[in-house]
Amino acid sequence: MISVEEARARILGALSPTPAETVPLAAGWGRVLARPVHSRVTQPPADVSAMDGYAVRSADAAEGAWLDVTGTAPAGHPYEGAVGQGQAVRIFTGGFIPEGADAILLQEDAEAVDGRVLVRETVRPGRWVRRQGLDFAAGEELLPASRRLTARDIGLAAAANHPWLAVHRAPRIGILATGDEIALPGDPIPHGGIVSSNAHALAALVCAAGGDPLVLPIAPDDSQAIAEAAAAARACDMLVTTGGASVGDHDLVQSALGPEGFALDFWKIAMRPGKPLIWGRLGTTPVLGLPGNPVSALVCGVIFLVPALQRLCGLPGQAPRTVRALAGAALPANDRRYDHLRARLETDADGHLTATPFALQDSSMLKTLARAEGLVLRPPDAPALPVGAPLDVIPLGELGI
Repeated sequence: MISVEEARARILGALSPTPAETVPLAAGWGRVLARPVHSRVTQPPADVSAMDGYAVRSADAAEGAWLDVTGTAPAGHPYEGAVGQGQAVRIFTGGFIPEGADAILLQEDAEAVDGRVLVRETVRPGRWVRRQGLDFAAGEELLPASRRLTARDIGLAAAANHPWLAVHRAPRIGILATGDEIALPGDPIPHGGIVSSNAHALAALVCAAGGDPLVLPIAPDDSQAIAEAAAAARACDMLVTTGGASVGDHDLVQSALGPEGFALDFWKIAMRPGKPLIWGRLGTTPVLGLPGNPVSALVCGVIFLVPALQRLCGLPGQAPRTVRALAGAALPANDRRYDHLRARLETDADGHLTATPFALQDSSMLKTLARAEGLVLRPPDAPALPVGAPLDVIPLGELGI
């Protein structure tokens, strides 16, 4: 068996980002930039007013002075003249500062009477003026490549006058569930069988991580059927299988794909849940074979599939972020497998985050996983921990799953 860290490193090292494509600005949210975004304009394009008021010469705008109002400068309609001695121009937020003016007299600090304005508070030079290029300048790099775009980034790209963005194509992920005993939700359940949850849960995880899932029909425990189903995913950027990852009489993924050119890298990891996990290639298509137990499949998805999707999307790919918490229950010493305990997360009255693993950690218990807010990490050979001891937790809510 290899370690979790080595398995993740080998998976990430075998993957490359998908090619770039051009998408409309509005479709860029959540995508990863393939090329940096440089501004096509300067913002603001000129000195502009930060407030409603009067554009003035600060030398004339001492408290008690009267100024002649010679025009207006609303946003989008610049005043074409200049502000001379003893003059002011009515201006509104975003309006260009007229030539000659160097400050803004707030409307709250002014009194307008018959085309003139009384200064009620002395104006300092530069007051309430947003200088040209205060935000960014034309040609400036605003967003680097390999950045996953937020709503804030979309707004910045829009302000920089970019209607289109170059992003990495969303990776297409084929998802193949195997097993005679499983049926899709709503289909007749075979005698002695169960409803399959893995394919749909993994499809949701793929979507949350920025991928495009393709759920394939369930393949029975038959080598030819598995090989034919896998062949349908050769156009995908990755094939993810669930079930059949071990070496039992009915664990057929490796044996079914071998004659089709499957090259195995590794298939056992020192972790719980999820020891039987396959990684290799079917021709040029990477294959990640997850365990059949639903909790094992999803935990392995968090630990390995999400970083792999990050890599395919154009990000470096990394282990899920952890936070520090206090043990809400005593934990026994761990064995040589890296454990991932499903746990409740709570914040106590003193603001400390506590993580309390559920009493039952069976890898078939989806209800427990659905109610968990985090995965408590227990490294190999970790010592026993008392209540209140610090430990590391993967907060599941941050992953959007």
